[in-house]
Amino acid sequence: MSDDHPASAPGRPVRRLDDATVASVAAGEVVTRPADVVVELVENALDAGASRVDVDVAGDGTELIRVRDDGRGMRRSDAELAVERHTTSKLEPEESVEAAGTLGFRGEALASIATVADLELVTNDGGPRGTRVVATGGPGADRVEAAGRGRGTTVTVRDLFAGTPARRASLSTSRTEFARVSDAVSRYALARPGVSVSLTHDGSEVFSTPGTGAYADAVLGVYDREVASRATGFDAAREVDDGSADSGPSEVTLRGALVQPSITRARRDHVYVDVGGRPVRNSRLRGAVVEGYGDLLPDGRAPVAVVSVSVPEGWADHNVHPRKREVRLRAPDTVADAVESAVADALSTADRRRSEDLSMDLDDAVDPVSPGDTAFADAAFVGQFRDLYLLCAFEGDLLVVDQHAAHERINYERLREAVGGDTPTAPVDPPASVSLSPAQYAAAEAHRSELAELGYDVDPFGDATIRVRSVPAPLSRPADPGSVRDAIDTLGRGETSDDGRDDLLKDLACHPSLKAGDDLTDAEAEALIDRLGACENPYNCPHGRPTVLTVAEETLVRGFGRRTTRLE
Repeated sequence: MSDDHPASAPGRPVRRLDDATVASVAAGEVVTRPADVVVELVENALDAGASRVDVDVAGDGTELIRVRDDGRGMRRSDAELAVERHTTSKLEPEESVEAAGTLGFRGEALASIATVADLELVTNDGGPRGTRVVATGGPGADRVEAAGRGRGTTVTVRDLFAGTPARRASLSTSRTEFARVSDAVSRYALARPGVSVSLTHDGSEVFSTPGTGAYADAVLGVYDREVASRATGFDAAREVDDGSADSGPSEVTLRGALVQPSITRARRDHVYVDVGGRPVRNSRLRGAVVEGYGDLLPDGRAPVAVVSVSVPEGWADHNVHPRKREVRLRAPDTVADAVESAVADALSTADRRRSEDLSMDLDDAVDPVSPGDTAFADAAFVGQFRDLYLLCAFEGDLLVVDQHAAHERINYERLREAVGGDTPTAPVDPPASVSLSPAQYAAAEAHRSELAELGYDVDPFGDATIRVRSVPAPLSRPADPGSVRDAIDTLGRGETSDDGRDDLLKDLACHPSLKAGDDLTDAEAEALIDRLGACENPYNCPHGRPTVLTVAEETLVRGFGRRTTRLE
């Protein structure tokens, strides 16, 4: 998947904006914290067509911010003009602000930064020498000189707010301010997977993305391998209509990566949405992404997702806030519906913990059976004990059913019947690295073909580590890459691939089954007992534990010191 956002202006000269354009833009750039500086400089780098952007920050950013890029750079005259107010290379004289296809367009960023900090710009458009421009104390160059630099631009900002102590005093803690910087950089890294973006803090790399164009690779760079291994890329298009009489149907295109709902967050901060390549904080679109996950999410949880939205020309207005963090959409409900629909469709083949193919929730697992088909047809439900055990009167004895073990047995047999002897697989993109013990590593090498039969595509990665490229996915439920360790142990004990496949089904049956503390209605308890009685083996869970225990009346007689049973 390539990154084709059109937010890179051609190599135009820097010019002053005319009075009419200046009057049409929203309020000028406002620099209130270090993250504002970082956003403006990263946007300039992206607008310059950079394929690599490196951000260095010291402390909370007031001491030092440096942004390097390999973009087009500037010639001397353009560099000198770029630090003045209302100068830009991103709008042609005849272009309107609404038509701007770049991230920045107001021509105020560098001048505004120079007003509250010491700014140094070193740039080269590919000529024999570069240019250094120093601006402090306000817009305009204080010093312009030749400098050595390859093609691209480096902007260094020092002593931010040194001349405005009240603004510096209003900042949050150093940790909080850097967290804002990190969040800002990560948003652009995820929105532009075709650009390699790195963030360094006090000399230590925080994250780095490879710039391959794949959203899953960008997720891997920003997050950890566990999150990335559950990221599913998607690409969709939806026909939309704003309802106006003078325009026909148009198209909204969507791309991104959706992390499977087995990984969630407490807040929606990890739902990243951009419109036209510009990260935005739009609660309507963010909510549409969450709604697309539907009931796959536990109550009160939010997903990790990256969604890039491209709307028809004229449908998005970014000129509604000085920091360009908001967007005004034409037909916002229509766009949100398109987002929700695309996300829901993309997740249809993902890891659905409550899969529509074969739900293992109680309501679906205990489908009715005829009384003649159950071993416990004559059992009379008495009650639930400690929200774990079901008590029944059965053939003159007391039958005690472990509700988790019973539900696990039911789900296991349903899975085994549905899967048969063939286990589908799911790719792990990017491949996951799994560390093994020396014995496991040797067993993995010896049983590569058996692992492949199970659905695990693995190859050596050195130092007792393997790279897992695919995992078994019965009924669209991809196994965790780490489960390969259990498969290796199974094969290492001399068991077959069929045994390994069976172990996988046992684990898949276990996790969604009833747990201790799950309160059941009388009807649910009776249905569970009936369905257990219809199983091929109703007396043991898949792992061998008993599902039922029988307490004979004689045991009660002895315990209570009675002489005979009630029926004697």
